[in-house]
Amino acid sequence: MTQGIYEIKSNICLAPSIFKMIIEGDTGALTMPGQFVNIKIDGLYLRRPISVCDYSDTEITLIYKVVGEGTEIMSQMRDGDTLDVLVGLGNGFDISKCQNTALLIGGGVGIPPLYKLCKDLIGEGKNVKVVLGFNTKSEIFYEDEFKHLGAEVFVTTVDGSYGIKGFVTNAMDIDYDYFYTCGPLPMFKAIENTAKTSGQYSFEERMGCGFGACMGCSCKTKYGNKRICKDGPVLEREEIIW
Repeated sequence: MTQGIYEIKSNICLAPSIFKMIIEGDTGALTMPGQFVNIKIDGLYLRRPISVCDYSDTEITLIYKVVGEGTEIMSQMRDGDTLDVLVGLGNGFDISKCQNTALLIGGGVGIPPLYKLCKDLIGEGKNVKVVLGFNTKSEIFYEDEFKHLGAEVFVTTVDGSYGIKGFVTNAMDIDYDYFYTCGPLPMFKAIENTAKTSGQYSFEERMGCGFGACMGCSCKTKYGNKRICKDGPVLEREEIIW
């Protein structure tokens, strides 16, 4: 983990309440897809944890949803503004677990960390299938970006306004040998009842410190309580106690 001041290069709206921010600075602490950053917002006590969508040698791409005061302030920031950011938090996805064909399942703002994962899996020569779940057509983002990486993409909408009608589980009757997923807990429980292979879950959780000091984001596992921010956010299917 490192702390630094990062400059905002762009901050644009992708869909209702969904923003894409690119920040510039040291990315050396990022070592795997699925890690996150923790952003300090002036005037607010707790930092805001945001998953990393993608990163290069000098830039980090963040996609976030406006859900409260902190993310509302972030959405109003402009190019050239700076942020105090903790970078390289959490343990990410282990791409070595997939032998041939990976299924990536994302719901809403659980989708962004799957982008870097998809890029790395394809870079390793793996076949990648992606299921993106939304409530309605107007909420859809990053479908084309996943396709441009070379993934086979399936989109579900709860109201049937685009793609497959229903939930992400309605698109999971396809061949794969390992799955990776990020999204809300109800989606996870549905996937757990549907998935036919081993896999990894990346949990969304409210966090206090973001680096394991406060024990405010623990999850029950077969090996005792694990901290989502420090031991996760990615946990393997076989260790989770639902």
